[in-house]
Amino acid sequence: MEVLNKPQLTHLEVGEKLKILQIKALANMGMPEHSSSHEAVIVVQEGKAILKTKDTEYVLKKGSTMLIPAGLEHSLTVLKDFKAVAVMATDSIINFKN
Repeated sequence: MEVLNKPQLTHLEVGEKLKILQIKALANMGMPEHSSSHEAVIVVQEGKAILKTKDTEYVLKKGSTMLIPAGLEHSLTVLKDFKAVAVMATDSIINFKN
């Protein structure tokens, strides 16, 4: 997937065991294939995006929630201006494939 612009990730809160990241992206932005060292919970606040794994595509839209397992390689393509929060372990690391 060719990515011209990447979503903005901002730390909202960092606790002893968990951190909360704000994800903001405009339509046509995307994140190349990546995985996280720990599982993450995504809560979509606005917009629409496609989260693609090796086997499946998931539509993420306002009100959607998703639990992404640790190590699951996935990419994100934003269809409509997008805003979400990601909750994950404080020591979680996002690893990009390329």
